Amino acid sequence: MKGPYSKEISFSTSLDHIQERIAKIDPVVYGKTRNFIDGAVSYLSPYISRGVISTKHVLRAVLEKGYSPKNIEKFIQELAWRDYWQQVWIAKGDHINSDIKRPQPHVENSGIPDAIVVGKTAIEAIDTAIENFYKTGYLHNHVRMYIASLCCTIGRYHWHNPAKWMYYHLLDGDWASNALSWQWVAGANSNKQYYANQENINRFCYTTQKDTYLDAPYEALPNMGIPSELSRAIQLNLETPLPEPKPVSINPDLPTLLYNFYNLDPYWKKDLNANRILLLEPSLFEIYPISEKSVAFMLELSTNIEGIQVFVGEFDAFLEHHQVHRPHFKEHPLNKHYKGIRESRDWMFSVEGYYPSFFAFWKRCKKELTY
Repeated sequence: MKGPYSKEISFSTSLDHIQERIAKIDPVVYGKTRNFIDGAVSYLSPYISRGVISTKHVLRAVLEKGYSPKNIEKFIQELAWRDYWQQVWIAKGDHINSDIKRPQPHVENSGIPDAIVVGKTAIEAIDTAIENFYKTGYLHNHVRMYIASLCCTIGRYHWHNPAKWMYYHLLDGDWASNALSWQWVAGANSNKQYYANQENINRFCYTTQKDTYLDAPYEALPNMGIPSELSRAIQLNLETPLPEPKPVSINPDLPTLLYNFYNLDPYWKKDLNANRILLLEPSLFEIYPISEKSVAFMLELSTNIEGIQVFVGEFDAFLEHHQVHRPHFKEHPLNKHYKGIRESRDWMFSVEGYYPSFFAFWKRCKKELTY
């Protein structure tokens, strides 16, 4: 098996490194190769998900190279998908934690297949990807779909617990993108379920495996029984290893800027003399737990923000203990309880609100591009 999963993918937290990755984007080659495991993907998703850079920043950088939107539409669409999922989350709130359009069909199991967790599904490409996932915190998007299909359409597990497992380990963990994509595969956010057979996996992952439970025509997959490899269900207890709480120092004469897991933007109000606080609320991470690797990545990225201090505790407790009034923060579905000066995120387009499909959303977005 060749491609990125045969290597150690690393994600530096250096801002220079991130800008170098942006500069190296080839959106034309991306559009032609993105589904292959060694395709020309940008590897920017962990930085976008953590709010270090925005989709708009990436789009602007690419267009400034002189590319016509018409020639790189697939790349722009993939960026827009991230904003689309966020708009759905804003509109639907906690409802994205349950089947959003219809009950997931053919559910027979709860929990998650043990074979997924230990990487012993008997599908070579998937097992190799899972092994590397634990090392790197990253999965190619096509492989994410394969894993979700194994869980939901082949193993007939409900999507929610496996989606939480994947989110837990992803450095680019974005609950909206993750949960709603899992629902799309499972048929809870789409009109049909997504299947991938062995031929498809071999093609995009460069394997030659045969005689597996997926080595069948597509029309046979929905009607076959649950493979023995996926039959053992387990329940995971996912916990977030947050750092120990430490005192923070607040200058009452300065404004206070609040950062969090979804906003680590080092350029936000960079020239403002202010208190800068990374707020880590234990109650939030109980609902949406992340791994030790993800916590470390978040904390390392936060060091790009000059003068940042880490407060482990709830929003109200922070305000009460430090007599902070009207802190500044960026809007996000997980901080609706924040009180203070709410600021918009840096969206690619001005299109807002809920659209039942991405392409209805994209149709409106396209009008803001010059073709």
